[in-house]
Amino acid sequence: MSDGHPAWLDEVVEGARTLTAADLVVGEWPEPSAPRLGAVLMLFADGPAGPELLLTERSHTMRSHPGQVSFPGGSIDPGETAEQAALREAREEIGLDPRGVELVGRLPALYLPPSNFSVTPVLGWWREPAPLAIASHEEVHAIHRVSVSALTDTRHRIRVRSPRNPAWVMPGFLIGPEKDVILWGFTGGIVTRFLSHIGWLEDAPGAPIVDLPDYMLRGRERE
Repeated sequence: MSDGHPAWLDEVVEGARTLTAADLVVGEWPEPSAPRLGAVLMLFADGPAGPELLLTERSHTMRSHPGQVSFPGGSIDPGETAEQAALREAREEIGLDPRGVELVGRLPALYLPPSNFSVTPVLGWWREPAPLAIASHEEVHAIHRVSVSALTDTRHRIRVRSPRNPAWVMPGFLIGPEKDVILWGFTGGIVTRFLSHIGWLEDAPGAPIVDLPDYMLRGRERE
């Protein structure tokens, strides 16, 4: 990278270049049938403790996936690229100024069978961090800037029991000021596999197994 970039960003860029869809997907997935297209912004920043990730926590009262921690993102509008959609959604959701973001790569699109979405994670470096603001509290409960060092801390590693299949557990993390917010599912999987791919995260087979709190299960009753 050019002068002015943190040294760790080289590993992020190389990871985006070398990671494949097979590195991201666990198990067999059905072939998509005319999927809807979406994009999310996986935004890294240089914080006091080193690299950070920008995450949002969905409103706890939403009909779909209440309380889920996710990257900013949404549907790709006609004529948009994944990069344009990811930046637009981040601006609309939390007021992110795209002029302060440098895009550094993208990951393979991932298919989500329950929603029939094909989602492309777009990677960026927050070159000029600026204050953020929740645009709609009906959609976003909180904004989290989470250091990678906090994610890799074994005290914050968990395994989450799937509400669909209790025998299936997925990697997860405890984030937030009180470490009581659960990062798991689609976003937790991307974080786990990407950070593992670039050598920043080790397996945590002994991490405790937890169940999702009731407020995160309410929306699943309608799925």
